[in-house]
Amino acid sequence: MTNSELAQPGVSQSVAEYAAAQGPPVEALAGITVAALALESCGSSSSGGSTSVVPPVVTPAFRTTALSASRFLAQTSMGATADSIARVRTLGFDDWITEQFNLPRSQTLWDWLVANGYNVAGNVNNEAGFDPAMWSQLITASDQLRQRVGLALLDFLVVGISGLPGNFRQFSMAAYIDVLMDNAFGNYRILLDQISTNPAMGSFLTYIGNRKANTTTGALPDENYARELMQLFTIGLTELNVDGSQKLNAGAPIETYSPDDVSGMARVWTGWNLDSSDNTTPDRYRRPMVNTASQHETGAKIFLGKTISANTNGVDSKNQALDTLFAHANIAPFVSRRLIQRLVTSNPSAAYVGRVAAAFVNNGSGVRGDMKAIIRAILTDSEARNDAASASSSFGKVRDPVLRLTGWARAFGANSPGNGWAFGDTSAVTRLAQSPGRSPSVFGFFRPGYTPPNSAIANANLVAPELQLANETSVVGYVNYMQTVISTGIGDVRANYTDLIAKAPVSSTLIEEINLTLAAGQLSAATSAQIKAVVDGMSADTTAALNNRVYVALLLTLASPEYLVQK
Repeated sequence: MTNSELAQPGVSQSVAEYAAAQGPPVEALAGITVAALALESCGSSSSGGSTSVVPPVVTPAFRTTALSASRFLAQTSMGATADSIARVRTLGFDDWITEQFNLPRSQTLWDWLVANGYNVAGNVNNEAGFDPAMWSQLITASDQLRQRVGLALLDFLVVGISGLPGNFRQFSMAAYIDVLMDNAFGNYRILLDQISTNPAMGSFLTYIGNRKANTTTGALPDENYARELMQLFTIGLTELNVDGSQKLNAGAPIETYSPDDVSGMARVWTGWNLDSSDNTTPDRYRRPMVNTASQHETGAKIFLGKTISANTNGVDSKNQALDTLFAHANIAPFVSRRLIQRLVTSNPSAAYVGRVAAAFVNNGSGVRGDMKAIIRAILTDSEARNDAASASSSFGKVRDPVLRLTGWARAFGANSPGNGWAFGDTSAVTRLAQSPGRSPSVFGFFRPGYTPPNSAIANANLVAPELQLANETSVVGYVNYMQTVISTGIGDVRANYTDLIAKAPVSSTLIEEINLTLAAGQLSAATSAQIKAVVDGMSADTTAALNNRVYVALLLTLASPEYLVQK
């Protein structure tokens, strides 16, 4: 069954009702979105075998058309614009990536908070400023590839602001995300070091103030960070081949580490503290943690076949532990797969993972962990750039709710004149069920291996991580929320529909423009026809009527299967 066939019953019924009433398309459009979120269109299954053979890259003759440029930007930015589509067409994919690599970092979140006056005593015990800082950067920053990669890193190197104790939480979280953004084009080993000494990570995973074992009381070091560093950030739970497939022993997966490895690693993460007790300003959250020798474990630390000698200081212990993880055979396929899932497709083939992992291992100049090489390998791979994949039901990913909002905002020049960016926390199920920097746990908003139970996706042995957010309330909530955002804005945030209004009298022209910018031309003929039928059923005699035609065309596109599934 195709995407359009799945969606048609909901569309056919709801558009007629909406055209008649011209009211809020709540229950009607929920049918469209439920159908969209039930699609089995999240990628081809990777091999479960043990082969480590990586086929050579086969590079097709890429076409930098407007549609292929828009599709490329869906993978590389927070949303396409007319200007960014034109830029990709001018430069081509590879040179556009190079240009993005060379752009200076946009204003940091920390500096945005300071510039907008949030570093005052009145904000010591709240989160004021964090959300507008995030939305402002994601939507307006020129370094869009950095923003997209930084957000991808945040999805699996997770810290969530609501889980941070202490004061000036907005600054603590901003400093952490700045580390991700600053290192998005750096080296993964350096990134591991910087997140491991970051105060927000230390607070979120509870190893700030972690002390060495106490033989008198029986107290042992906190194991939280040691476990998540291995499980979620570096090597995962089972041993992998270079292509990301599991290594097997007598048909069973081989565990990567044991409880003893966690205990041994936990001894490394003792003695780490903020570098200052001054809580009158947020400044200490921007500086790396320091190690207090009297709290650091002095005995030997044994994990993953590595022994750190007794009496090794905290900094050297940290470096040796991170070096061990960075040299592990698992890290290249593990991290590569996570990034492919966040940028391109939920179910990359084993060959795709293997090619990216090879770039992780060696950037072509003998450097391991070069993020630029990894990102370029992901985005220029034949599997990512094959436009024919957009017609396949076995490729792509469900578009994150955050990306749906930023895609709309960027496509139509949303702005906040007062710099308030009043979207706020959108993690409620009556809004997006997701909000940047507000993950409820270290496992993120969704698990990378999530499969909707009893679904066609599960039957095909595929995963659809983002569908972990989908339920009856969140589906309806998204449609309702976006209807408000599109038509009346949020706070002083408004889009600029001047170009769309000029096209609104001719429904086919209006839909074509929205389809190109938002959905990379991937609306099916059937879906386009159904949207056209609704728009044609509406008046075009007044300015208000033209506005309504634009609002409806946008909302139906944002609720369509072809938009909700990024190809």
